[in-house]
Amino acid sequence: MSLKFDFLLDWLYPPICEICDGKLSQGRSLCDNCVETLPKIEFPFCQSCGEFFLGQIEDEFACPNCRGISYHFQFARAALACSEKTTELIHRFKYGREIHLGYELGRITCQAFSDARLARALEEKWTLVPVPLFRSKKFERHFNQSEEIARSIAKETGLSISHSLKRIRNTSTQTLLSRKQRMENLRDAFALRVSSIKILDYPGILIVDDVFTTGSTVNECAKVLKKAGAKQIAVLTVMRG
Repeated sequence: MSLKFDFLLDWLYPPICEICDGKLSQGRSLCDNCVETLPKIEFPFCQSCGEFFLGQIEDEFACPNCRGISYHFQFARAALACSEKTTELIHRFKYGREIHLGYELGRITCQAFSDARLARALEEKWTLVPVPLFRSKKFERHFNQSEEIARSIAKETGLSISHSLKRIRNTSTQTLLSRKQRMENLRDAFALRVSSIKILDYPGILIVDDVFTTGSTVNECAKVLKKAGAKQIAVLTVMRG
């Protein structure tokens, strides 16, 4: 989109920050000041699932929830910790169909590349793989939130997007399920697209989703990619639930 077109849109529909209602420009939906108020995940955090912890922890660690669990990905990293403000933005984007927020959430997610592990992934040009929706769910929602976030990350970083996974089984909502129930609910729900075998040529894969809660969804995606022969797999999300 050109700067001239952005200016025209700003003139016709003056943009305002979705949090503070302050004036914006050039297609933005959140002002820099409000973005700074969102709770970022900083050390110390679990090196496996990315959960943030308060306290004086100086060494890298795995949280109690991850002990004894073997993920199919190497690590998961989110940009933001769970908060009322962050959750509201994601819900408005995901369920309120405020698709323009996907660009902002993707930009915020790029803050996670300050993590040395993701900085290496950026340097090595890993590819982004958004978690797919089942076709009926995507038709109902009109978009896939993970794809919109990945599109924004790709624009900011120059990484490619590979739509390599497909959802082959519809699943019930995960909201009220336990970790064990979520894992069972998602078993064999994803598959690799036959046309996407070239994805294995990349040095690594970043699975992109909006929220990491128990990790059941992204772990099932990683299992498919790992079985196909992916070299390295990590998970990148907006928020750690």
